[in-house]
Amino acid sequence: MTLLELQKSAARDEKLSLWLAYAAFHAGEYKKAIELYDELMRSPDYDKDLHIYKACCYYALCEYENSYEECRKANETPLQTRLMFHLAHKRGDQDSLMVYHQKLSDKSTHDQLCLSAIHYLRSHFEEATDIYKKLLIDNREYNALNVYVALCYYKLDYYDVSLEILSVYLNQNPTSVIALNLKACNNY
Repeated sequence: MTLLELQKSAARDEKLSLWLAYAAFHAGEYKKAIELYDELMRSPDYDKDLHIYKACCYYALCEYENSYEECRKANETPLQTRLMFHLAHKRGDQDSLMVYHQKLSDKSTHDQLCLSAIHYLRSHFEEATDIYKKLLIDNREYNALNVYVALCYYKLDYYDVSLEILSVYLNQNPTSVIALNLKACNNY
């Protein structure tokens, strides 16, 4: 971020501001990212996708109403659909939840991960597990999904099954704090 800020101060390049906002978001500096997006939106011909990026920042700050308002201004994209789906859940809007659920694609990994997250948050652990298993069959390299499957089985009180699935992940990532904590919970 420091390098990007230095380069930005030397040259007024919109791409540098976009990269700086991206870096700020991923560093957890959501308010800084929002300020950068606001700065970029002052241009008369700004990219409407900036609204969705700003909405993601508000979502990360748990400012769901602000996130919703920004999200509504964005172009309809798969990211906008996923965020609106999560916002409908957070806002308790069942009608919107169903509308955006219908817009999710069965072929998109991102959409399926989004759907499984909502199932998990709504305590529909079996449905979440089914999606994770399907994704694991199609994408063996997504080893971290084993932790999600194990967590679902833990929530369903299938501790032995959870430990068995968790061991697959721990064999490759023996120092994972989340996996080790889940293993401890299962053993307890």
